[in-house]
Amino acid sequence: MGVRCSKLSLCCCCPSNINDSSTLENEKESLPGFIEYSLDQLKAATSGFSTENIVSEHGEKAPNVVYRGKLDGEDHLVAVKRFNRCAWPDPRQFLEEAKAVGQLISERLANLIGCCCEGNERLLVAEFMPNETLSKHLFHWENQHMKWAMRLRVALFLAQALEYCSCRGRALYHDLNAYRILFDQDGNPRLSSFGLMKNSRDGKSYSTNLAFAPPEYLRTGRVIPESVVYSFGTLLLDLLSGKHIPPSHALDLIRGKNFLMLMDSCLEGQFSNDDGTEIGRLASRCLQYEPRERPNMKSLVTALTPLQKETEVPSHVLMGISLETTSLKHTMSLTPLGEAC
Repeated sequence: MGVRCSKLSLCCCCPSNINDSSTLENEKESLPGFIEYSLDQLKAATSGFSTENIVSEHGEKAPNVVYRGKLDGEDHLVAVKRFNRCAWPDPRQFLEEAKAVGQLISERLANLIGCCCEGNERLLVAEFMPNETLSKHLFHWENQHMKWAMRLRVALFLAQALEYCSCRGRALYHDLNAYRILFDQDGNPRLSSFGLMKNSRDGKSYSTNLAFAPPEYLRTGRVIPESVVYSFGTLLLDLLSGKHIPPSHALDLIRGKNFLMLMDSCLEGQFSNDDGTEIGRLASRCLQYEPRERPNMKSLVTALTPLQKETEVPSHVLMGISLETTSLKHTMSLTPLGEAC
């Protein structure tokens, strides 16, 4: 069996009430302590790292592949990320990073619950989120577009997740994008904990489409906490438009007071101009060229909280997700999900 580290009490800045970001201590449903799994355990959980269990967006072509798995003796599925052999040459650094991220436990995160560091293999184990990614629901929806109330909830929950991480000393998040936001069994959005890991301590581990990269990354090749705020701004644009629009083009529209041209046509009649204007204003502030001019996550949570709509409606209802179907997804063997995009 895996080696179990000391059990951690659950500290969560963000309880189920979407408008309450106070810290909660001693949650009833605490996760088990961080576990060091053996490679054999994770091979068995993923059917030998079968291609049918791949859930990462670029399939087996991705440099680091994510698998769906089921650990022996456990009822629920897990997500297993297998890094390429060059990603973590130093096993001690990998274990230190994984254990540090594993101490972050929040209902706004897809929490990291374990890892494997055996020979040249480096793997992470996290809670499995059965209801796809924000990219899937926002850009590639099939039956129902994402409602405005749900988009506002995604923005708030993401800001709460990032604020939680920041106040726990993990302010950097690497390559924040719509694939990193996952939906749990209740349809609530969660931030993937995998992006909190970095391959080095110098802040250079970051990869993204350069059209969406923070200006300071283009200048220096480094990311700083304010770079995460910039990436959050690009996600606000995604939520507004239902498209992945380069920030430079979107800012031109916002500055020209043409923000309505950014709005997703599917949202017609679902929002007020004031709400749309405020989200556009927040995005514009996040996308400031100078990092020091961008807001911090705490102020973003404060700004997004009063904008929330239909707060008493559960997320799975807003998303059109059947809880019965989700429960089956979370506990049974699944057909291949294919690529998320």
